[in-house]
Amino acid sequence: MDNLIFAGCDTVELAKKYGTPLYLMSEDFIVDRLNEIKKGFLNKHQNTMAVYASKAFLTKEMARIVKREGIGIDVVSGGELYTAIQVDFPMEKVIFHGNNKTYEELELAIDNDVGRIVVDHGEEIDMIEDIASKKNKIAHILFRISPGLNIHTHKYIQTGQVDSKFGIPLTEKTINEAIERALRAKNIEFLGFHFHIGSQLSDNENHIQAIRIMVDLINDVKNRYGLITRELNTGGGYGIHYSDQEERKPLSYFTDEIMQEIEKGCKEYQLERPLVIIEPGRWVVGESGITLYTIGAIKEIPEIRTYVSVDGGMPDNPRPSLYGAKYEGVLANKISEERKQLVTIAGKCCESGDILIWDIMLPKVEKGDILAVLSTGAYNYSMSSNYNRIPRPAVVMIKDGKDRVIVKRETYEDLLRNDI
Repeated sequence: MDNLIFAGCDTVELAKKYGTPLYLMSEDFIVDRLNEIKKGFLNKHQNTMAVYASKAFLTKEMARIVKREGIGIDVVSGGELYTAIQVDFPMEKVIFHGNNKTYEELELAIDNDVGRIVVDHGEEIDMIEDIASKKNKIAHILFRISPGLNIHTHKYIQTGQVDSKFGIPLTEKTINEAIERALRAKNIEFLGFHFHIGSQLSDNENHIQAIRIMVDLINDVKNRYGLITRELNTGGGYGIHYSDQEERKPLSYFTDEIMQEIEKGCKEYQLERPLVIIEPGRWVVGESGITLYTIGAIKEIPEIRTYVSVDGGMPDNPRPSLYGAKYEGVLANKISEERKQLVTIAGKCCESGDILIWDIMLPKVEKGDILAVLSTGAYNYSMSSNYNRIPRPAVVMIKDGKDRVIVKRETYEDLLRNDI
């Protein structure tokens, strides 16, 4: 009987070896994506930089891979920054984001000479200046701008609209006050601007609109303050394939038009083109991962629905419950059999909303079958929880057909480790 082969490994054998639920990640796929960034962006366009948006998936081993491949990293919390520090990631290639960085997190960043801090609100400038002056250091900053666009994606992953918790609103009073605040600070060096308009985007329309707004801002800042914008961080958000309705496009589909629009705008205003930064995350790791589950209870409700329950669910993949994310799946131990049974894949949590996949066609499902859910490399492990006191799965990395554990499976003892 044929089994699903993933990254050169028999998934059914891996399920036996490591147990389920189980996250599988392909290092070969990740490296291919990082090489595409180098070939299709860094080597193609001068004066550019790429960083991996680590919130999509971050472990010490993932940070080591990104470091080895020469790409930078984007972190959004003290914990993500600490992970990068622990693998001796080059700090000049680290960009620190976050809409509510604590004083302690900023201290950690400045102590370790993080390459750039992306300022999200005016008061953050004062915090950075206070810390940097006490430590006699210069902090390099970008301003995150909310360009005021309504993006065609789920509202929970929109980030560039006016009504957003992210970024400095693009009103004349607000942005000018922030720039003047930064210019007065003796221990801050202003490098430029950042924007991120949303995630899982399928076209470039909104990126192009945002770039036009940002180039206008760069020109206005130059005319008003004589301030040269040296860097423009265009964020990420490039979509990947989750289901038949979604398709991963090559990186160049996004970045070529982004670069063309920046060059066009700078030429129009006679501006020196700044360093352009991109921050792909999901695009790098999303399709590099799958999750394996073991089928348990099968509940048929005549003429309504058949629920097939697995040994995971919301704790290892909250995205379907959180914002209706759609996934494809296969029975790993029946990969060649005809799909003739319509079922719904239910998680094991005590929640009616714990449904991984509604209405999927599979071969005849039996207890003990191994279900593989595809494209789970991004925002599954990183958003996982211990809801219902369920231990997190192990993470196995595969390279050249050889598997290795990079995150150990949690135990019940791990769940109680911090209890008193």
